[in-house]
Amino acid sequence: MKKTIEKIYILENPEKNIVKFATDYQLRYDDVIKDVFGVACLKDLDMMIQFNKAFQKSICVKLGISEKKVSLQTVVRIASKNDLLLLKKEMVLEAIKQNKESEPAIPCPFDSIIQLQDGIFKWDAENSSYIQVTQIA
Repeated sequence: MKKTIEKIYILENPEKNIVKFATDYQLRYDDVIKDVFGVACLKDLDMMIQFNKAFQKSICVKLGISEKKVSLQTVVRIASKNDLLLLKKEMVLEAIKQNKESEPAIPCPFDSIIQLQDGIFKWDAENSSYIQVTQIA
């Protein structure tokens, strides 16, 4: 049986200035939607986008778009490699604060193989980062 590759999402709540990464599994079964947006599920988030004018406005201001372009995909989307690089920087800074090391090794934050907007990536423990792969062994 072939294992599915976990997609990594980025969730952004500009109204509360929260940005969080999540896997498919976390979106379905964890409280990540509630933690970031304060609603129980994606269906409720879609309604929040439609009817919460303050939330709509915060999205428009952050992204520089009109209210007509605000959608679920503007606040919950598949992460890109650049998004993941931001996560790595945050993890390195946190590790430096805790360990006082100049270049600490960071643990693999997700599965060893993940899917981003830019393709499939595999964890490289030596560099503490994901590298793009062309085929999966």
